[in-house]
Parts: sequence; C-alpha cells; structure tokens
Amino acid sequence: MICEYNGKFPKIDDSVYVAEDAVITGDVSIDEESSIWFKTVIRGDVAPVKIGKQVNIQDLSMLHQSPDQPLILEDGVTVGHQVTLHSAHVKKNALIGMGSLILDGAEIGEEAFIGAGSLVPPGKKIPPRTLALGRPAKVVRELTENDYKELDRIRKTYVDKGQAYKKLQP
Repeated sequence: MICEYNGKFPKIDDSVYVAEDAVITGDVSIDEESSIWFKTVIRGDVAPVKIGKQVNIQDLSMLHQSPDQPLILEDGVTVGHQVTLHSAHVKKNALIGMGSLILDGAEIGEEAFIGAGSLVPPGKKIPPRTLALGRPAKVVRELTENDYKELDRIRKTYVDKGQAYKKLQP
C-alpha cells in the first residue's frame, strides 16, 4: 500500500522494487534501484524519510521519525530484516544488522557495520568503517577488506534481486 498522508504522497523512482505487502505513507522519497521488502512499513507522517540510491530495506522493518527529525538513509545502505529505524542518519554504504534498533539522532558512519540485534541509543555516533554491536552498541573494531567485500556483495545482491522481483510485478 502506497498512500498519501496529510497532503504528501511518497515519491518513488520507477526503478524501485516495492513488495506488494509493504506500506509506504506520506513524506517519503526513495531513489533509484532501491528495494523495499515484504511487510516493511515506512511512515512519513511526522517528518520526512529520505532513502537514497541502491538502498535495501529488508523484510519486516519499520521506519518512522519524531517531529522535526527526519530519517535519512544515504546511497548504498543495507537494512537487515526486522530493523527499526527512528529519526536517524545512516551514511553511505553502511549496514544495519538484523533485529537492530537505531534511535532518534543516532548517526551511523559511512561503511559502518552494526551487528545483528544491536541498539544504537539516541544521539549516539558510530564512526565510519567500524563494527559496532551490543545493547547499547559499542565499537569493537575497524572493518577489514573482507568486511568491505561482504558489504558490497550484500548490497549488489539486493540490487539485482530487487530488479528481478520488479520484473515479476504486473
């Protein structure tokens, strides 16, 4: 379901794959070759949601915000299954692991990796190119070349998979 809220209708590039059971409402923009997977909810009914190019929002994720605090996902971001993102800023090519919660004012640095099940509390800044995990999330190490290759592999897989699913839609 893609619908208007309070006079604002989502702006979704024609190349984006949106699963039929996803919900996208209000002030949401989604750029080229991104994918929104099954049972995901993106509500732009409090502040804007800006999703860049080649971003994948995996199954059962929830994206929302607080007043005057947009949610921003820069190009190439991977959001794992069952993630909650709330008024955060996730920078280019970062990965948010499955089941994580990223809260108001949190900033995830470029190419950072948030481990599965992590909680990034309000206002917390995770530096670029680091692995952070836990509740609350703490940086445990810098990423390796193998980590970067894995982030890239996941991102490319979801771009390809999203385009394949898009071709199956009526």
